[in-house]
Amino acid sequence: MVWQLLAKPLLDVAAQGVKSFAANKAAKNELKLTEIKAVAKHKQDQIDGKVKWEASAVDQMKGSIKDEVSLFVLLLPAVLSFIPGMTEYVKQGFIALQETPVYYQHLLYIAISASFGIKGASGAMKLFGKKK
Repeated sequence: MVWQLLAKPLLDVAAQGVKSFAANKAAKNELKLTEIKAVAKHKQDQIDGKVKWEASAVDQMKGSIKDEVSLFVLLLPAVLSFIPGMTEYVKQGFIALQETPVYYQHLLYIAISASFGIKGASGAMKLFGKKK
């Protein structure tokens, strides 16, 4: 009799814990299923042309360090200009870049612009319009 009085509350607590665990597990599974459905729908929308290419490209570049490397390379001459003895190297580097073919300069500009999300080579070409 005493065992029944002690066991009933303990069994109720254990049963409640099992129910909570099962409910939590079901909620996690539902979340995973919803995420899988969302990814599948997004891919189907891409195939159907409903999602813009830019959004797709952004998703694909998650975790890419290309932007960070481009920014580092872009800022490096500015930083080196403040280091004694490096200014001359920076000047020589820019002189060397000025002597590269114009098409290469355009390609560099377009590549860096694309890395930062500035789209359209036509805009780049307008900046480098014919010299008068």
